[in-house]
Amino acid sequence: MLLFKGWRNRQHFVKYGNTDHIGRMPHSPRFQSLMSSAASLSELDERARAVFRQIVETYLETGEPVGSRTLSRGGVHLSPASIRNTMQDLSALGLLSAPHISAGRLPTHQGLRLFVDGLLEIGDLSDQAKQDIEARLTAKGRTFDAALHEAGNLLSGLAGGAGLVMTPVFESGVKHVEFISLGADQALAVLVYDDGRVENRLMPLAPGTTPSVLTEASNYLNARLKGRSLGEERSILKAELDTERLRLDEAAAALIEAGLAVWSGGDQGKRALIVRGRSNLLEGAETLEDLERVRSLFDDLEQKEELIDLLDDVMGAQGVRIFIGAESKLFSLSGSAVIAAPYMMRESRSGGPRVVGAIGVIGPTRLNYARIIPLVDYTAKLLGRLLD
Repeated sequence: MLLFKGWRNRQHFVKYGNTDHIGRMPHSPRFQSLMSSAASLSELDERARAVFRQIVETYLETGEPVGSRTLSRGGVHLSPASIRNTMQDLSALGLLSAPHISAGRLPTHQGLRLFVDGLLEIGDLSDQAKQDIEARLTAKGRTFDAALHEAGNLLSGLAGGAGLVMTPVFESGVKHVEFISLGADQALAVLVYDDGRVENRLMPLAPGTTPSVLTEASNYLNARLKGRSLGEERSILKAELDTERLRLDEAAAALIEAGLAVWSGGDQGKRALIVRGRSNLLEGAETLEDLERVRSLFDDLEQKEELIDLLDDVMGAQGVRIFIGAESKLFSLSGSAVIAAPYMMRESRSGGPRVVGAIGVIGPTRLNYARIIPLVDYTAKLLGRLLD
């Protein structure tokens, strides 16, 4: 694992895990125009870079506007006048803003992005921290579903934001289908996937269903599903059944239709989003402006489908991604940030990894990026190992 260790007199991006950069998502035209007016690190001299770094780090620690006197006392060896002039230059470049005329400066969302991509120093979790996380997720008797919920609780508690977990999406090809009679009025519908998973569902049987009907229905589905994803083929099969009923035994056709309905699982077949730790978002919200931002973020968290779409973008990556403020249309009003990573499982045939879900942390833009990035990354990798 390669960890970024600060600026080295040339512009580059953070590299963490298997990614070449952290977090850029496809931007809206509005955000692209904002970014085009913001500076790159190559435009900043050593003085400007030092002042900019100190302002962002102080803001991330305190959440307060940073003034020239604070900087001069905090290790920037320049006069307050020189610091003020540099802060004005950084503001003109779109990297800083002033909430009030007489107040200090805050990093803009563009400024935070520049800091994360080029100046952020990321450490790694201690061995003890890793052991603690593993102990919580792999407690005796804990199912994977319970581990997902615990991951949300863990991230929200350790990161100080809300934990986000998107449940797995399995789209493996089907290896074998079988209906097994369990009595006169009940059958077991068995679905075996290429990745080795087996899904069993109980389903009712119509009176008088014979073993030959069970065999015919099993053979029909095996011939059409073998090696194909059930999610992709389900709608096609339902449409085919309307024309195949003349050729199929009526009881077999009804059994196939019932089996497809059972395997679809209703809501169980859809991706679910687990949100934990909303109350953490209220901590530190003291002003009316802070409370309004949190209220807006709570509204955003209710948009589950849009949050899932956001995490879908994460599932296309190979490591941690960060979304800051206006980089996501969903959080443009609340000014929030998301740090997220996909978790993967290995395919049984190829042995290669396949993304099945995503986890992350959402909170104010002054999240502790250096601490949360390795936390999210390790938790995602651990969930993948649990799936394997």
